[in-house]
Amino acid sequence: MDTTKDLKSDAWYAEWTFPIFVGLLSAGVFSGTHMYVVYGFGAFNEVAFVAMLRAGLDTGTYGAVAAFGASFLFARIIEGSLVGILDIGGAIQTGLGLGVPALLLAGGFGFLVTNFYASLATGMILGVAVGLVIILARKFTVNQGNSTYGADVMMGAGNTSGRFLGPLIILAAMAASIPIGVGSLIGSLIFYVWKKPVAGGAILGAMLFGYFFPLVAA
Repeated sequence: MDTTKDLKSDAWYAEWTFPIFVGLLSAGVFSGTHMYVVYGFGAFNEVAFVAMLRAGLDTGTYGAVAAFGASFLFARIIEGSLVGILDIGGAIQTGLGLGVPALLLAGGFGFLVTNFYASLATGMILGVAVGLVIILARKFTVNQGNSTYGADVMMGAGNTSGRFLGPLIILAAMAASIPIGVGSLIGSLIFYVWKKPVAGGAILGAMLFGYFFPLVAA
């Protein structure tokens, strides 16, 4: 009995439902931003990040929050397609919840943010688009092999839980090859001393050493 095949046939695990779930989440977050813009409360984000949006609303200058949120969204989409993990905090809450609304407000499309129903529709459409990009791009990354090594698309790996991924990334790099594992270990140590997320250093170290010591396909 092929358990993997059975799971993929289930709507809860099927790839085609992932963009829908991301769309629903994005619609909720986007409408929360609408509430904050119109009523002053309801944004689904950290206080410091929302303060950037507040400053934009007060001054009419949205450059800082737009660049901050859009960069988060772009980075998380790339991350999601490469490792199969979509960070809700970075991609949806910060990216779609702050960056995109700021861009719309700055570009004169404030109606999509200030109108409740328009905000729901906008968030849904953008969320579905993000989910589709990750699913389609994933076919050229982690889905290239016969196994994804546990890197199926998930949601909810934020900064807090992400700190525990460092040792797992190092172990995975060691299993790939010794040079890549050494690079991952060195990168994680540098980031640890630098007081930055260890997982980021492990990934960058593995990528750097993987470039100079590439894996040879059997």
